[in-house]
Amino acid sequence: QVQLVESGGGLVQPGGSLRLSCKASGSIFSTLVMGWYRQAPGKQRGWVATISRDGTTTYADSVQGRFTISRDNAKNTVDLQMNSLKLEDTAIYYCKARSPLGIGYWGQGTQVTVSS
Repeated sequence: QVQLVESGGGLVQPGGSLRLSCKASGSIFSTLVMGWYRQAPGKQRGWVATISRDGTTTYADSVQGRFTISRDNAKNTVDLQMNSLKLEDTAIYYCKARSPLGIGYWGQGTQVTVSS
């Protein structure tokens, strides 16, 4: 069982930055594939970024070049640095962990609102 707790959401103006953090417990963090997803009002939850066990990162086209995912295996955390935020980045952001057995775990989400 993996528990995930996100933090760092808030209100930011277009063009601004936010840094989300997700802390994991209950498993060996270095064995987990970690990712960020988001769900905007009225839309389905969609993938944002993934960081693999060896640190390889992948991004959705919509955030490529603006968002950076990183992990700290010593602190059991995965962060999402979001720069050049746009109105359409407004969503609830969720952290997800996938175990070596392929089981997925979700955090409770953190709200990001981009508004002038």
